[in-house]
Amino acid sequence: MTLTRQDTLALDAQDPLAPLRRQFRLPEGVIYLDGNSLGVLPAAAPARVAAAVQQEWGEGLIRSWNSADWVTLPRRVGDKIGRLVGARPGETLAGESTSVNLYKVLAAAILLIKQQGDASRRVIVSERSNFPTDLYIAEGLARQHGFELKLVEPDDVAAHCTASLAVLMLTHVNYRTGRMHDMAALTRTAHAAGALTIWDLAHSAGAVPVDLNAAEADFAIGCGYKYLNGGPGAPAFLWAHPRHLQTMEREDLWQPLSGWFGHAAPFDFTPQYRPASGIARFACGTPPVLGLTALETGVDTVLAAEPLGGMAALRRKSLALTDLFIALVEQRCAGHGLSLVTPTEHAIRGSRSTSPAPRAAMPSCRH
Repeated sequence: MTLTRQDTLALDAQDPLAPLRRQFRLPEGVIYLDGNSLGVLPAAAPARVAAAVQQEWGEGLIRSWNSADWVTLPRRVGDKIGRLVGARPGETLAGESTSVNLYKVLAAAILLIKQQGDASRRVIVSERSNFPTDLYIAEGLARQHGFELKLVEPDDVAAHCTASLAVLMLTHVNYRTGRMHDMAALTRTAHAAGALTIWDLAHSAGAVPVDLNAAEADFAIGCGYKYLNGGPGAPAFLWAHPRHLQTMEREDLWQPLSGWFGHAAPFDFTPQYRPASGIARFACGTPPVLGLTALETGVDTVLAAEPLGGMAALRRKSLALTDLFIALVEQRCAGHGLSLVTPTEHAIRGSRSTSPAPRAAMPSCRH
């Protein structure tokens, strides 16, 4: 069947999510397909950020830490992101970069593994095609702690969940191919081997349904400037399962970047560190107020889908759009040297389709 423009316009007319288009600003006539690298500007962002600059900063000055509630921004925005990834209130923290947050949670996972006292469990497994900064952070921590970073192909991940595995560190949706791992199944496999899991949700949060608690994941991190539409360089987020937060408090384990906002009483300005309770112990430096303000407007664009079916409805449309894109590429670009690298099977496809051109393409930017 040959697809026409009229066919796609008819689909748009029947789309229950169509009103959400008003949440965004795009130049006239632009069709934007790079939300996996930088999300679109939320329509509410310019005025909201301007208010934070002009009123909260310009007029409220230092009082705005309290009067504008700047001090709670990391937890407030974190809780909003948590609604998109299956986290309960108080489990998610927004701030810092994806790389810094990965360093924090991977270091915490290594400490928890070392606490078990099994010196033979010293392997971190990840995909060879994982985003490079994840691998660089893991390589540095592996060298620091005497661990080994082992890189494997995606189909071989489960086979490497053996007695030597300490941490399985994966990006849920691969940035190159759009292939999506079965988070729940691989987490169960890693746990059966006695290991912990870390999931990078940079290409998942706001794009595909995620339920960290249902999957019994251990730690997760994610990016704020892709599908969460937080703007270039937007703060990232991290999540930790409550069981690990309780263990860290009971055993007095610190995450390695013990900055002042992770202190139990940061405004007491004491010289000795005392970690905060819960997810707050993963905070580090002063929150980036303007970045978090912009990120909150971006997260709100995704949460606006909740009355229309939420992530389940967004997922249905995502699959319909990627199916349509694949069909049109196959229909119109045959003979031009393109090949599909994204899985056609819905269960293992993220929210994108990739057809590499014969020449090198510009890489996706993140972290």
